[in-house]
Formats: sequence, structure tokens, C-alpha cells
Amino acid sequence: MTAPAAPPGRFDDLRTRVISAAVMVPVGAAAVWLGGSVFAILVILLTAAMIWELATITAPDRRDTPLVLAAVAAMALGGAIFVHWPGTTGLLALPAVLLFLTPRANRGAGALLALGIMLAGYGLVVLRDGQGAATILWLVLVVVASDLAGYFVGRVVGGRKFWPAISPKKTWSGTAAGWAAAVLVGLGFVLAGMAGPGLLVLSAGIALAGQLGDIAESLIKRRCGVKDASGLIPGHGGVMDRFDALTGAVVAVILLGLVVPLPLPVPLAAGGG
Repeated sequence: MTAPAAPPGRFDDLRTRVISAAVMVPVGAAAVWLGGSVFAILVILLTAAMIWELATITAPDRRDTPLVLAAVAAMALGGAIFVHWPGTTGLLALPAVLLFLTPRANRGAGALLALGIMLAGYGLVVLRDGQGAATILWLVLVVVASDLAGYFVGRVVGGRKFWPAISPKKTWSGTAAGWAAAVLVGLGFVLAGMAGPGLLVLSAGIALAGQLGDIAESLIKRRCGVKDASGLIPGHGGVMDRFDALTGAVVAVILLGLVVPLPLPVPLAAGGG
């Protein structure tokens, strides 16, 4: 008699995730440190990949359209970043408009997510140029710490689901752990003398924005009947699966910064400032 297959473990995908992260982290860290055109080009490529994924899952039968939209996204973001003419930031809305006007599922929600992706790409470059590498480092650490805390605590502790209809794996325990981890990241910057205590509250809020970004992508994927945005990153799914939380976090920083002054970390003194 054949023994029943063992149920999937809670950390079956951890090894692949770690290997992928070991490749992505050095590349991303180097780009953040160097800044300028190197960082901008990496952001443009990632943004174009996310728009390609979004266009693909919302219209899987239209193989040509995703590539066109990805190219439009790259050119639009590049124009907004490198061409300093009045109104060039309006180009950021172009992929969202085209996505909405082409036949596909969930056009409204998809267009909003596309606009958020474009704003996040532009915001990352603006923050890196204006605030320095410290702000980007803080943003990334807040998102990563929140994600890791939610991943491990959610699987070990479990408990009540945060929003089961949209993201069945997320729990309240993991969500709260993500907020706490984000505050600890902020505390590290405060203790290092790089920011004031207001960063603690901002870190928790940005972690929440990142979690909402993750939920927004999960909603689109669920409506489109797909598990991952693509298979570009082993263990993580697609680029959008990996950077959805960062998208929400950056958009939140940009929008909040338009309303109130934010206690962002000061630029690094050497190299990446």
C-alpha cells in the first residue's frame, strides 16, 4: 500500500526564495548605492516588467499588447525622469490609459494598479535623487522586514485571516508582526541619528501601505484566476509579486509628502548620499 503523500510544508518555498534573494539583493544594493542613471535604468526595467505582467494576466490571449505596453511604460518613465520639460510627468499615466482602453478583464482596477506602478517607479528615482540612499534603504528595509515578519509569524502562529476573500494566506498575527518589524527598522535609523522619532510612526504607516499594495495585486490576480504574476523570479513568482508592497509604500510616501513634511532619514554621508 502506498503511503499518502506528505502535506506541503509551511516553508517549502523558503530555499528557492533565499537563492533568488541572494541574486537580487546585491544587484539592488549596488544600484541604490550608485544612484543616478544606473538606479534609474534598473527602476525603468523593473517597472516595464511589472506593466508587462499586469497586461498579460488581464488579457492572456493578447500576446502582442503586453510587450507594447511594457515598451510604452519604459519610454514614458524614461521621459518623465530624463526629459525635464513641463508636463513630462503626465506621461506616467499613459500605460494606465492604454491598459484601460484595450479589451481585457478588470480594466478599471488594472488601470489604477498600472498608475500606481508608474508613480512608484518615478517616486523611487525622485526620492533617491532628492533624499539620498538612506531613504531608499529605509523604504526597502521597512517593506522587507514587514514581509519577512508576516511570512514567518503568519506561518508559525497562524490565527484569524486578515482578508481571506482576497489574500487567504495573510493572518492578523503576520500583519501585526509586519507593523512591529517596520517600527524596529525605524528605531534603528532613529538610534543611528539619521531621523527623528516621528519615523517610528511613519514606518508603521508605510508598512501598512505596503501590505495594501500586496493586497491590491492579490485582488487583481484572484479576479484573473492566476496565482503568480509570472515566473520571472523563482520562489517569488513575478516582479509584481516581489515589488507590489514596495509599490504601495513608495506611492504612500509620495502622496503623504505632498500633504505634510515627512521625517525621512537624512542622506548617507558618503558614497551613496
